[in-house]
Amino acid sequence: MGESANQRDLEAGIQRDFSRSMSYGDYLRLDVLLAAQQPLSDPPQHDELLFIVQHQTSELWLKLMIHELRSARALLRSDDLSPALKRMARIKHIQHTLTDQWSVLATLTPSEYAEIRPFLATSSGFQSAQYREVEFLLGNKNADMVKVFSHDESARAALEELLHEPSLYDEFLAYLSRQGYAIPQRLLDRDWSQPHSTDDELVDVFAGVYAAPAEHWGVYETCEELVDVEDAFQQWRFRHLQVVQRTIGHKIGTGGSSGVDFLRRALSLTFFPELYEVRTRIGQ
Repeated sequence: MGESANQRDLEAGIQRDFSRSMSYGDYLRLDVLLAAQQPLSDPPQHDELLFIVQHQTSELWLKLMIHELRSARALLRSDDLSPALKRMARIKHIQHTLTDQWSVLATLTPSEYAEIRPFLATSSGFQSAQYREVEFLLGNKNADMVKVFSHDESARAALEELLHEPSLYDEFLAYLSRQGYAIPQRLLDRDWSQPHSTDDELVDVFAGVYAAPAEHWGVYETCEELVDVEDAFQQWRFRHLQVVQRTIGHKIGTGGSSGVDFLRRALSLTFFPELYEVRTRIGQ
C-alpha cells in the first residue's frame, strides 16, 4: 500500500506488540522517570515544571559525569592514557550541555520565580551531592561540605570516601611519576583530603613539557584536556552566577548562602593551578 499524503505508513517489520517484549519505555524506566516531576506550588504555578526539569536533567548529566570521571581516574591509575583521554573528551561535552541548559532556566523572569520560590523552602542546588562528588573528583576538596549531607547517609559516605581518595589530577601526577617525570614526592604522598595548591617545582615539570610538545605529546595532550575541563567548569560556574543574578539579584539563597556573592567567590577556585601558571613561562 502506498503512503498517503503527508503520512508515513508503518513498515510491516516494525514491532507493535510489547506484551512480551521490551519496549523503549520499559528499558528507560520512563514510568518512574516521568513520574518524578511533582510540583508543590499551591495554587499550581506554570513555571515550576521548568525549574524541576532543569535540575533533574542536570542531576542525570552529573551522574554520567561522575561515571566518566571515575573511569578516567582508574584508567590513569592503570597507565591507560588513551582511553582516559577519551573519557575526558566526553566529560567536556557533558559540561557544555550542562552550561547550555542555563539558557532555558534564564527564561524564568524574577516575577515568575517569585511565585515558586516559597515552595522550595530550604532546598538549594548547593545541596547537590553529585555536584560535590564532581568537585571532589576534580580536586576541590572541602571536609565541611561533607557535613551538609549528614542527613543522607549514602551521600555522606560517598563524599567521605572521595574526600580521602586521590583526585583525577592526583592520579595524573602519579602517572607522570611512573613515566619518569620529576614529580615532587610531597605531591605523591600527601593528605588527599586537602585541596591541591600551586607547587613551583611542578610548574617546572610542565614547563619542560610545553617547551617540547612533540617529545611529550601524550602528556601535553592530557594537560590541555584537563585545562579544557577546568575551563568548561568555570564557564558553568559563571553562567550559573549570571542566571541567579538576573533572577533574584542579591537576595539570600534558599539554602542560606549569600547568593550571588557566594557564587562569585567560587570563580577563584582552581583544580589544576600549575597548568595555568605554566602559560606565563611559555616563550620567556
